[in-house]
Amino acid sequence: MFKKISILLTLFTLLVAVNLSAQTDTGSLVMQQHAGDHLRVSLLTCGPGDEEVWEVFGHTAVRVIDSEHHTDVVFNYGTFDFGPDFEMQFMRGKLKYSLAPMPFNIFMQEYVEAKRSVEEQQLLLDWKQKEHIYDFLQWNAEPENKYYKYDFFFDNCATRIRDIFPRPQVFGKEFHYGQALPDGKRLTFRDIINVYFYRDYWTRLAVNILLGSRIDKPMTNADIMFLPDYLRDGVGGSTVNGHKIATAPVLILAGSQSTQGGVNYALLLTLAIALLTIAGLTVKKLKVLGQIMTTLLLVVTGLLGCLILVMWFGTDHQGCADNFNVLWCLPLNIFIAFFNPKGKGRYALIAMLLIFVSMLLHLFKVQGLLLPEFAPLLLALLFIFGTIYKRSKTNAPANA
Repeated sequence: MFKKISILLTLFTLLVAVNLSAQTDTGSLVMQQHAGDHLRVSLLTCGPGDEEVWEVFGHTAVRVIDSEHHTDVVFNYGTFDFGPDFEMQFMRGKLKYSLAPMPFNIFMQEYVEAKRSVEEQQLLLDWKQKEHIYDFLQWNAEPENKYYKYDFFFDNCATRIRDIFPRPQVFGKEFHYGQALPDGKRLTFRDIINVYFYRDYWTRLAVNILLGSRIDKPMTNADIMFLPDYLRDGVGGSTVNGHKIATAPVLILAGSQSTQGGVNYALLLTLAIALLTIAGLTVKKLKVLGQIMTTLLLVVTGLLGCLILVMWFGTDHQGCADNFNVLWCLPLNIFIAFFNPKGKGRYALIAMLLIFVSMLLHLFKVQGLLLPEFAPLLLALLFIFGTIYKRSKTNAPANA
């Protein structure tokens, strides 16, 4: 009898031990599976502003809510320091941007005051993926890791976030971005930034003069996500093994309505320059006007040519390299404006040929021209160089 009871007690003890062990193992598994459930990761896409040039293209950032530690942090790759040498660093293409974590309410306050919209997309990640992104962002925000050399087209706040998701620790090779590039369209970096500058004609004109042919290559789907709006679309359609990884964008802050483009005064100015130049060179009574416009246009294009060369060879701005606008903004125009060298007629002939070369480069999509604003200037220059060449032939000494 006692022997049977002893056996039963032993079996009962073993069952209790196995049950406790199973509960402990199951508890560990549950803890492991839900370790990152206190994290919520989302993508913020901010609408354009009109106070500064860089606000025109919007902004993007990553929001991480940690319910365990009661934090709500935005990781912002778009911060920079307005130091005493800000202008020089920006001009040379050496301006350092940094990743800055900040409380969500402080981040949002700027957009509330500027009346700019903010959309949010929650990322459908498992606990490992959420923890990896959070750990990576925290590591990237450390003082020794947070700085990077900003490049508007190739390394900015959007591309930094774009490159997180394909990381092996997040989604790896099974991750595929959604279609952000419009189907069947050949779009270049120049095409897309000109769309965003639809209200700021003066900036659009200046940017198109200083940016070179590197931004005229057709963009890939990854390339176009250098802009926050297209990163939002790419993330929205992204999949891992056929499953979407983000919810649809939700508007969490409404912005002010976009205004119309208004009058293109930059175009009106270039048209006026062309009309005054042509009239001054073709109407005898307006000869003085022709001389003034010739000098003015040669000096301005010459100075622009010098600036193009500085931005091409003297800075780190990748978008300013290989700028063939220097073919019609000839730096030597400054010299020709004030002096009458022996080979002035030959120079004028070469300058006209180079203007036609610029047009061919545009037609063959090597470097795009902002034709509405540039065409009047090119026409005026053709008249100027044509007049110089004609006068050089008229004043040439007759052969004995």
